Amino acid sequence: MTRAGSDEQRATAVERYRERLASMFMSLGIQRMPSRVFAALFVDESGRMTAGEIAAALQVSAAAVSGAIRYLTGVGMVLRERDPGSRRDHYVVTNTLWQQAIAAREPTMKRMEDAMREGVQLVGPDSRAGRRATETADFFEFLRSEMAGLMKRWEEHRAALHST
Repeated sequence: MTRAGSDEQRATAVERYRERLASMFMSLGIQRMPSRVFAALFVDESGRMTAGEIAAALQVSAAAVSGAIRYLTGVGMVLRERDPGSRRDHYVVTNTLWQQAIAAREPTMKRMEDAMREGVQLVGPDSRAGRRATETADFFEFLRSEMAGLMKRWEEHRAALHST
């Protein structure tokens, strides 16, 4: 097989994987176009593309990419960068994206915990609703208390993986 043939096969396999990855994100509740845009960035060797490059890779309109990028940057799945002196934005996924996304959820977990504790006071701790709210509050309190240690252990594990 020629080098060009193997490169073409690899590109086709990567495209298929990109679409499977997008489908997986769609199954998690992310809309189709943001899922496809994220997957395109994720499988791109640099993890960094312009809106035009994304549109070309996915064979979609710039408007479709724009809406998807707005969503992805809003939820923190994609970063926007601009080179000094350039007017063109680049959209980026990083290797630490998931760690950052999970760590950023701590304030949300605290709000959930507080809302559940407030609910316990209103509906009563011995009611069925109160017990559900208590269980939920306890769960979020537990997650928050474990998160710092979990992230520290991940960093240690990650360092060990990359030191070999």
